[in-house]
Amino acid sequence: MIRINARIAIAEREIGESFVRASGPGGQNVNKLSTAVQLRFDVRGSPSLPDDVKARLERLAGARLTRDGVLVITAQRHRTQARNRQDALDRLVDLVRRAATPPVPRRSTKPTRASRERRIEGKKHRGGIKRLRRAKPSFD
Repeated sequence: MIRINARIAIAEREIGESFVRASGPGGQNVNKLSTAVQLRFDVRGSPSLPDDVKARLERLAGARLTRDGVLVITAQRHRTQARNRQDALDRLVDLVRRAATPPVPRRSTKPTRASRERRIEGKKHRGGIKRLRRAKPSFD
């Protein structure tokens, strides 16, 4: 079990991993070994996540989410498979943890008197500039 917070834990069997060759520098290693990790997690089909967390996770995932609702995280920052695996897992945990914290509702506030006065002064100034642009009526 991978613990996310006090009420959410993801079973390791829900996470799929596949290893592919990494791009970028690495010498001969990059051509011979599959060190990059593609971690797959079925967000929509997960029994571990509540519905509100699933919805926020899908929004946070963005382009990393497939049409079927599978989150794909590719890790290839490190030269070893083990470190890339841990990196991908850490990124998944961080993403789910961010989705698990509900957004803080906005507290509505009133604009201050000074800000209202500044707004009106700005409008008057702008109107004055536009008034100067008008063509003067000619009395010829």
